[in-house]
Amino acid sequence: MAARHRNVTSNPSNAPAPSKADASKPEVVKLAKAEAKEAGSGFSVIDVLRIVAGLVVLSCGMSYLSTSGESMTWGYNGKWTRAREWKALWQGGVFLTDDQLRAYDGTDPKKPIYLALNGTIYDVSASPQTYGPGGSYHFFAGRDAARAFLTGCFQEDLTPDLRGVEMMYMPIDAPLDGEAAQKEHAEAQKHSFDPVAGKETNIVEPNDENPDVERHRKARSHDQRRGGSLSKAQIKNRHAQELRKARKQVREGLEHWHEMFRGDKGKPYYKVGEVVREKGWLQKLPKRALCDQAEKSRPVRKDE
Repeated sequence: MAARHRNVTSNPSNAPAPSKADASKPEVVKLAKAEAKEAGSGFSVIDVLRIVAGLVVLSCGMSYLSTSGESMTWGYNGKWTRAREWKALWQGGVFLTDDQLRAYDGTDPKKPIYLALNGTIYDVSASPQTYGPGGSYHFFAGRDAARAFLTGCFQEDLTPDLRGVEMMYMPIDAPLDGEAAQKEHAEAQKHSFDPVAGKETNIVEPNDENPDVERHRKARSHDQRRGGSLSKAQIKNRHAQELRKARKQVREGLEHWHEMFRGDKGKPYYKVGEVVREKGWLQKLPKRALCDQAEKSRPVRKDE
């Protein structure tokens, strides 16, 4: 009798159902809700992270295959993806003088190929066929040729000196026809502005000792004759506005090249450091005039 009683009570199917009083207890209700929630939830946070990671790996693989191994980010080359640049910055960067920079022009295969742009050094070793010996732009390697990047004068302007380069964006007046040119020349014999004396003069004398003064005199008197109804103050304000616009174009032109050499445009180049120069280095260089190509490319001012 005892054995049979034990078998009956040990069978779970014969266990008494919980009473309504037990089912109404807060602990039982919370436990039941937790079990139901766990049973109804098919994904955990870890599962979501696994799916995201899988999609990222799949996207990188497809990008690598579709770009023939050139990019794993579909052509995007943001700074956070450029491991070589981060490595260079982590190592402290490169600081070279202009003379030291010459050693990185690609002639030594054991050294990287560097070029500088307005004081910033970039590594362009990924394109030896372009910047290395025999390359089409080898003359840029191992130097800071910021001026040539703007003017396009690769023979004369391989220098970091940007003084006066904004003049290539300053407009000039349209040339006059024959009759108007003769009239203007006759007027020039009567009135001219002397920037040294600060007043108009009736005698136009060439200044062979100071050609800059002579050019300024001609330009100022030309503006006064061609200005039409513009007063001297209006001509001055127009010149100031044109100068601000020209300097902005210089900054934008430099930034265009900085973006390329930083790798922002997909090129495999990156920044490595800065050029070290002594204080007052620019004043020791002779001032440069615009090269012929830059002078000819100046915009023509519209008649007012």
